[in-house]
Amino acid sequence: MNLLAITKHAMLIERLRTAFEGAGHAVTVVPDHLHALAFEAWNGAHLMLVDAEGDPMDGYRLCHLLRAESRSLFRNLPIFLILDHPVGDDDRTRLAEADGDGFVEADASIETLLTTLGPLMEGALLRGQDARATLLAQGLSARHASRIAEVVRHLGFTLQACAPKDLFQAAMDLHPPILFMGLGGPVDKLQTALQGLTGLSRAPYPILVGKLPSEAAQRRLLTAGAMDWLTPPLSSPMLLHACRKAVEWIHGKRIRAECRFQINDLVEQHSLLELETSTLRSQVLTDSLTELLNRRAFDQHLEHAVNQWERHRRAFVLILGDLDYFKLINDRFGHLVGDQVLKAVAQRISSSLRRSDLAFRIGGEEFAIILSESSLHAGAEVAEKIRRRIDEQPVTLDSGQNVFPTMSFGLGSPDGAGSAALFARVDQALYAAKRKGRNRVELLAAAEL
Repeated sequence: MNLLAITKHAMLIERLRTAFEGAGHAVTVVPDHLHALAFEAWNGAHLMLVDAEGDPMDGYRLCHLLRAESRSLFRNLPIFLILDHPVGDDDRTRLAEADGDGFVEADASIETLLTTLGPLMEGALLRGQDARATLLAQGLSARHASRIAEVVRHLGFTLQACAPKDLFQAAMDLHPPILFMGLGGPVDKLQTALQGLTGLSRAPYPILVGKLPSEAAQRRLLTAGAMDWLTPPLSSPMLLHACRKAVEWIHGKRIRAECRFQINDLVEQHSLLELETSTLRSQVLTDSLTELLNRRAFDQHLEHAVNQWERHRRAFVLILGDLDYFKLINDRFGHLVGDQVLKAVAQRISSSLRRSDLAFRIGGEEFAIILSESSLHAGAEVAEKIRRRIDEQPVTLDSGQNVFPTMSFGLGSPDGAGSAALFARVDQALYAAKRKGRNRVELLAAAEL
């Protein structure tokens, strides 16, 4: 007997081989559900074990797909789900929905495996031998129906005839994988019947049986959904060939549908990951108090701006600002008030800028601004505008009391010496503003360096 294990549990594989290979059974291992589906790894298997969990496909879905297959092999094949935890009520519910046969725990002992799986490996059938899929026949002569029924029995199918008026309902009830339709009736009625079946979620594979009509009629029937036709006399090889072609087409269709499902699932997961990544990136690069960009973001953007200037001469201005006597605000009013002042100042800075400009909080009371496509003269005007807004608009506390912060600024533009040198030069300009009385804007002249 052949046991197929679709699992990544290495220790379970060793125990399965110890338990069964010594008795002459074969244990085949496939690590991936999709690989098993694509290459039909279960061909020749008498028992299948599959990991319940899997990404992107899990064992329950694989079991459900196989049970929906047309071939009797998949209806009779015992399938056990491998769990890495004790069996719970939710597991049993999912097993019933997938039409599985039982569970094997990943850490099951050799004795447990022999007790659970041994009888099946010795030939005891869990599922009935007569679990055959039903094929449907409509409009066939008795001779043709008998001939087809005799041949498809060897493939594990039974054939059931139905009247034309009952065709749609029978197709809905039986879910026949293959439909044989006689070509003896009017082409219009046959075309209408085929078109009606295409709307079913599990539409059968229609094979027309009889003398071929004209080419125009053939085109109409093919367009309506006919997949193949057999012309009398019906030979066994041609019947077998048509049925096998139909089964392979159905299986290929299921694989394509599953691949589309998995691709859509992966696209959805990718979108969620991109959203989470964007959120995390925003959190990593944003100052939580002021909602301005933080020091890490400043270092990245300053380096990028300098690189763009060196390569393409894209002008920009760097402004550094520092609140004056901010320690006195914290000491007098407390840190909660200090935080309120920082948020108010940040709002005034960001509302004074263009959408293409960037504002950062790079320290306790230190701020930075990168003005894109700007000259030093324009940068000085922006810094002066922000300075006046902070100086002239006090911050009103919840208590009604007003706080009057002021801010000093230094600014500069790139000169080819790199981002660190630019930052140092603008920082010196800022401290020059502090030395000269605070609450002012300074551009450090070359002679002062």
